[in-house]
Amino acid sequence: MELVRRVAETIARMGERVAHVALERTELLDAVALTEDERALVAIDPGYATASTASRLDSFILPDSLQFAEYNAESPAGLGYTEVLSGEFERLEILSRFRRRFDARAFTLMAPILDALMASYRDWGGTASPPTVAIVDWREVPTWAEFEILQAKFIELGVPTIVCDPRDLRFEDNRLTADGQAIDLVYRRVLINDILSRADDCRALTDAYAARAVCVANTFRCKVPHKKAFFAVLTDERFADLFTADEQVTALRHIPWTRLVAEGRTTRGGKDIDLVQHIRVNRHDLVLKPNDEYGGVGVTLGWEADEAAWDTTLDRALGGALGAWVVQERIHVRRELFPKFADGHGAVIGDMLVDCAPYLFRGKLAGFLTRLSATGLANVTSGGGQVPSFVVSPRRS
Repeated sequence: MELVRRVAETIARMGERVAHVALERTELLDAVALTEDERALVAIDPGYATASTASRLDSFILPDSLQFAEYNAESPAGLGYTEVLSGEFERLEILSRFRRRFDARAFTLMAPILDALMASYRDWGGTASPPTVAIVDWREVPTWAEFEILQAKFIELGVPTIVCDPRDLRFEDNRLTADGQAIDLVYRRVLINDILSRADDCRALTDAYAARAVCVANTFRCKVPHKKAFFAVLTDERFADLFTADEQVTALRHIPWTRLVAEGRTTRGGKDIDLVQHIRVNRHDLVLKPNDEYGGVGVTLGWEADEAAWDTTLDRALGGALGAWVVQERIHVRRELFPKFADGHGAVIGDMLVDCAPYLFRGKLAGFLTRLSATGLANVTSGGGQVPSFVVSPRRS
C-alpha cells in the first residue's frame, strides 16, 4: 500500500510539473502531440495552479512489481459507484464472517473528492461558503447515474449541487447559470475532446472559464499529462532535466517505455533504434493505442494479434495525424481466480485480469477503482466489471 501511494503520488506530481512547464517549453506540447485547438485551451489561465484536482492511474500490482499503463488526468469516472459498491458489500453476511478473522477497511471517496474540489475553489479565489457546484456532462452519457449519486452526497455534506448538461448553461453578466441557478464551481466531467468537437454547445462553459467567472476542475491544462504520450515524456531521456533523480528512478521502474508512433529514430533501453522497424518486429512485446481515447478503444495487444493485424494497425497509425498513436512496451498483469455469474450456470470460477487503479485527489492517494476482466483489457466499456477495494490485514486477537 505504501509503495503504491509513493509511486502514484510521484507520478501525479510529475504530471503537474509537466503541465506547468509545458506553458513555457512548447516542445513538451509537441511531445504529447497537443493539437492547435487543445493548445488554445491550455493557454487560458484558469486562475489557480492545480491542473488535475481529480486523476486516476491504471495500475497492475504483482507480488514483485508495480506497473502503470496510463494516467487519466482529466475526468476519472467510477468513484461514486465504487463507494456505493463498498456499501453494498458491507451488508453481505460473507463480509461479516470474513471480519471475524481479518480487518477489512473500505475507502471513502465522495467526501474526499468534495474536499479536493473545495480546496481548488479556494485556491482559485472563491469566497462563497458554501459554493454552488455544478457537475457538468452530456445528459446521454452512461455515467449520469453516478453524477446523481455524487450530487446526493454533496448535498448531504452541505454543498448545494446540481447536475446539468453543457447545453443547459448560460453565461451572462459575468455569471454562469443553469436554469437560473448561479454556479460557483464546475466539477467538469465533460471531456475536452467533446468541448472542442461541440464548441457551440459548450460556449457558455468555455467563455465563463476564460473570463475566470467560475472555478472549473479539472482545468483544461490537465490535457497535457492526460495524453497517453505523457508516459513518453517520462521515459524519454530528452526530458530527464524536468525530474529529480528519484523521480527518474520511479519512472524507470514503474512506467512502461512509451513513444509516439512516427518515422524516425529513438532509444529503448539505452539503444538507438529505428522506431517503425522496431515496432514491426517486436509485436509480442508491444501495445499500440490511440494517444487520446478511452475505454480501450483502438488498443491492439501485439501478443494477441497476428502479424497481418499488427501491421494493419501500425500502418493505420502511420497514416493518421502525427502523434495520434503511441506504442508502449508490454507490462505484466495480474490474473486471479474470482467467482462470477454466467448465464444459465449460476456462479462459476473464472480467471480474471485485475486492474487496480488509484484515485488521486490534488495529488494524494484517496482510494482505488478496481476492475476485473476475462480479456486483456480491463475497461468497463471493453467488458470489464467493477468491484470495490478493501485494505485487509489480520485481526489482532
